[in-house]
Amino acid sequence: MSVVPAESLSGSARGVARAAAPAPAELGPRARLWPSLGAVYRAQLSRARVARIPLLFVATFQSIGILVMMRGVVDGGNEAEPVVAGSAVLVVAFVALNLLAQYFGQLRASGGLDHYATLPVPPAAVVLGAAAAYASFTVPGTVVTAVFGCVLFGLPLTHLWVLAAVIPLAGAALSGLGAACGLLAPRPELATLLGQLGMSAALLLGVLPADRMPEVVRLARDLLPSTYGVEALARTFAASPDWAYVLGDLAVCAGVGMASLAVATWAYRRAAVR
Repeated sequence: MSVVPAESLSGSARGVARAAAPAPAELGPRARLWPSLGAVYRAQLSRARVARIPLLFVATFQSIGILVMMRGVVDGGNEAEPVVAGSAVLVVAFVALNLLAQYFGQLRASGGLDHYATLPVPPAAVVLGAAAAYASFTVPGTVVTAVFGCVLFGLPLTHLWVLAAVIPLAGAALSGLGAACGLLAPRPELATLLGQLGMSAALLLGVLPADRMPEVVRLARDLLPSTYGVEALARTFAASPDWAYVLGDLAVCAGVGMASLAVATWAYRRAAVR
């Protein structure tokens, strides 16, 4: 009988086990931004459709009520242009600032960010998808408010097609700001307060004619992202719009939107790791 050393047995067993062990599985490709953005957008759109439609009616009726109220103060002409434009953009501010700040504030407080953190999607896709979904609900209310205001104050309807640029650009700027408020606020109640304060600022600084405001208030108005969307829309009510100024206002609104969404993405990363 031959005796085999235990060391050789253990070594051979390790060799057999190493040969039988399967090779480590390769990781799948990293999720790309645009497909992830589309998936998050569709999910947010279907989730928020039932809950947010009644609030959209509230936002629209609120803006129409402001138009009716301002009709007793402003007769028409140049002063009516910012009133109509500001009331239309106010629908965007109500949803993008107020509701989005509440959504991300509650999502952070309830631990919902942990669910998104486990998904193979970039942080920017989560923020942009939610912002785009909420901004989509503002399209009907903004168009109805703008048409109603033009009819009420006798303004032309010719160039209302510019809303196709004003809504997404102003929505991006305000959505980024609302998402950042919800993600950075330590409590959901504070996120709700910040969103309502932002919407109130959009109401007071965007609807009232700038010529009647003090200089300090005008400076504060220039810092509000929605101001440039209001200005771009208001300029199109003129008989011969200065399209260079309109494009300039839209470009500023786009730049502010990119910056605010970048801040919101950073705030999402910061809140997701805590």
